[in-house]
Amino acid sequence: MTTRQPNAGLERLFRESGWTMRQLAQAVNRIGTEHGTPLKYQQPSVHQWLSGHLPKESVRPLVLEAFARRLLRPVTHSEAGFPLPPEESNSRPTTVEGLIDLGRQDMDPSRRSVLGAGLFSVALTVPGWQDVVGRMEAVKKNPRLRIGQSEVQAVRAMTERLSDLDDDFGGRYARPMAAAFLVNTVTPYLKADTSSETRKSMLSAASFLCYLTGWMAVDEGAHGRAQQYYVKALELAGAGGDHNTYCHVLRGMSVQAANLGHGTSAVRLANAAAETAPESSSRMRAFMAGQQAHSYALAGEKKNALNSLREAERAVNQAESQLGTFGGFSSATLAYSTAEVRHALGDTKGSIESLQDHFRLRDSTDMQRSKLIFSSLLAERQLEIGHLEAACVTWNGVLDEYPAIHSGRIDGQVARIASSLSTYQANSIARQTSERSRELCTK
Repeated sequence: MTTRQPNAGLERLFRESGWTMRQLAQAVNRIGTEHGTPLKYQQPSVHQWLSGHLPKESVRPLVLEAFARRLLRPVTHSEAGFPLPPEESNSRPTTVEGLIDLGRQDMDPSRRSVLGAGLFSVALTVPGWQDVVGRMEAVKKNPRLRIGQSEVQAVRAMTERLSDLDDDFGGRYARPMAAAFLVNTVTPYLKADTSSETRKSMLSAASFLCYLTGWMAVDEGAHGRAQQYYVKALELAGAGGDHNTYCHVLRGMSVQAANLGHGTSAVRLANAAAETAPESSSRMRAFMAGQQAHSYALAGEKKNALNSLREAERAVNQAESQLGTFGGFSSATLAYSTAEVRHALGDTKGSIESLQDHFRLRDSTDMQRSKLIFSSLLAERQLEIGHLEAACVTWNGVLDEYPAIHSGRIDGQVARIASSLSTYQANSIARQTSERSRELCTK
């Protein structure tokens, strides 16, 4: 005979609530009455639930709602140790519930080493636009919470602030805040009572915040987790009919694959983004073609890479000649894309020239993190062609600003400096640069 196991998830919620068993039963009964289904649960029933007996299927959402009201945050089936509702195909959580579970796991920075263990999947199933557009499952609306466009604007404004923090200080610094805002503020808005127009706007805003959180996860090296955020962002964009954000996310997924060296996956995602892009503006063409060029180069498709790069160049020139129509992909960005294409095709010297063009064209408002990432790449490539002292000068510029950045990617680049310079210890500049990088890595 099998011994029933206590419900550890429900027990944690129960302890966090500070309730007695009688108080929990009363809370569930009250919510049942609100829903038109009066209940008469008492302490023995709660004791059974904690011991591993499942509440009735119709009662489980009421238990979750009781804890959510008590703890002032969303509570999901999985957190409470309940099986997913049968209407959720293949035991897959709904978009909103899955988003809550994903974000909550990121809210505690002390768990980062565990949460970052997921591997990047080149075989990840990416939902197509027709699979997600307008098809998010119906969620039970909360009649006690009504939102309007002001809440949408607040989410967008907060996303901009979080993006600024990410740009200036790195993903490790900003991601816990982004996840907490996503879980505690945005997901309740997705269940709020509102007009159809506002709901779509909120879904769109939530999608971009979800994408940004995934981008932060990439910066920390949590690539499997980033892919989870990206897929949620695609689902939310489709539900909100936001074609632009959907394509933007696909391109971001291609960037992630390219940075990890998965050329074929990067091409597949970059092409999917370009093929489904809803507008043919110069800005969008440059944005997409630049990433296609890098992806093709990594995949060894030189002709396609150079054709895409020329397309990006034409689009940038056209966009920059049309005042007020351009943004997001500049001549500096194009120079960086060109550097990556050249390096992937074996032209390291040309890549260095293009990176130097990037820094010459770079705007003073561009993000600090990308400056250090690209500078580190420049130093590595300078060393690759034998320019030791130039590489050390570039690396020391990175080390000057490194302590203020909390970026997993830059951490990795700085950690490589000592090993890269290990055969040059007879050179005093190389030796000093190596020692300095070691000291900063141990702080």
